[in-house]
Amino acid sequence: MSTTPDTRIHELNLYKQYFDLVAAGRKTTEVRVKYPRLENLAAGDHIQFSVKGTDESCLVRILAVTEYPSFEALLDGEGAGRVNPTSIREQQLANIRAIYGPEKEALGVLAIRMELV
Repeated sequence: MSTTPDTRIHELNLYKQYFDLVAAGRKTTEVRVKYPRLENLAAGDHIQFSVKGTDESCLVRILAVTEYPSFEALLDGEGAGRVNPTSIREQQLANIRAIYGPEKEALGVLAIRMELV
């Protein structure tokens, strides 16, 4: 699948450990806080993920975007193995909450299901 002139491409950064999983096709669900700039993400859009400060990048196609009220609900609904196949659910929850504090989680959270392009 390639991009067309009307394909929307969003640019997002990832920590190296998560980028490697996405680039290998092993991480198929990305977790994000529902910031206003992400409210228009939709199936069919593409995301160009990059590792900040490097030239590493990969392109994915969004399959679905689902909103959840909390990170716990997201992991339960999506399955922890899709979010990070190398880490148990409890560790993932701790890692996500270390990145996003409670005030961010209160905005709502997004599960972005994706596949490599």
